[in-house]
Amino acid sequence: MTEFHSDAHRRVTLGTSDLAVSPLSLGGNVFGWTADEEQSFAVLDAYAAGGGNFIDTADVYSAWVPGNTGGESETIVGNWLHSRGNRDDIVVATKVGSHPEATGLRADTIKSATEDSLRRLGIERIDLLYTHRDDTGTPVEEFLGALDQLVQEGKVREIAASNISAERLAEALACSEREGLAKYVAVQPHYNLVSRATYEGPPAQVVAEHGLSCVPYFALASGFLTGKYRPGGDGVRSARAQGAGRYLDDPRGPRVLAALDTVAAEHGVELATVALAWLSTRPTVVAPIASARTVEQLPPLLAAAGLRLTAEQLKLLDEASA
Repeated sequence: MTEFHSDAHRRVTLGTSDLAVSPLSLGGNVFGWTADEEQSFAVLDAYAAGGGNFIDTADVYSAWVPGNTGGESETIVGNWLHSRGNRDDIVVATKVGSHPEATGLRADTIKSATEDSLRRLGIERIDLLYTHRDDTGTPVEEFLGALDQLVQEGKVREIAASNISAERLAEALACSEREGLAKYVAVQPHYNLVSRATYEGPPAQVVAEHGLSCVPYFALASGFLTGKYRPGGDGVRSARAQGAGRYLDDPRGPRVLAALDTVAAEHGVELATVALAWLSTRPTVVAPIASARTVEQLPPLLAAAGLRLTAEQLKLLDEASA
């Protein structure tokens, strides 16, 4: 087993909950997609050995792959938990509302989708259940009522929201307070060095005002912030290259890579380490999500928890990405 020396054994608390998680969340979107079960187990083993305890998946992962139906990632994570006997050591986060056969946030959809996730994960309680994306056609009272019932039944420990506007988040939090229902403790937005506008501003303000935590996804911009994709280069031919390549068309993309190159060289680390360390300094952010297809991709991700950026380096990165 490869050993990783980082600050990933440190624990941070999610919002107003008692969930203590590592400062890097391992994304499960690649499990059952670009990583088969054997590769996924190796990455999960290395992540846990490196101090990680916070695994992020969803019921829809990875329905977009030909031949898949959704739930493949949850099944792999569940098989790993069972085979390693480490359920009590791991904080399991999953999401409902985007599975091809269970879309939206109607009460019956949430309940049935959660039962399916519990079955695939092979666990009795989900530690953190996200509504995967807002369903504006469903009143907040309805989906919060369903989530609250799951908490009361002991099937879900805490709830959170992904892809939700500041307005709807505030509405949901007010409803929980008013009706005495389970309350969101975290949000999961699309947020990174080259995608700042969707979170910074009103969403971050609502999160801060209510004491929630931010657990950003696409923390490395689909791999763009690793530096593998460069202007004029072919990049790496992979299933994810197309998603990363779009940042090259943004004038900030090359600027951010140049700033990352400078800071990474000053610390003797990889670009991904710096990108995640920057994200971790942002107000409300507690545990960026990053995925690894192979064990070799994991050390720079775990190393981010131990990297301290100087004020000058933060200023350089802020200005390049503004």
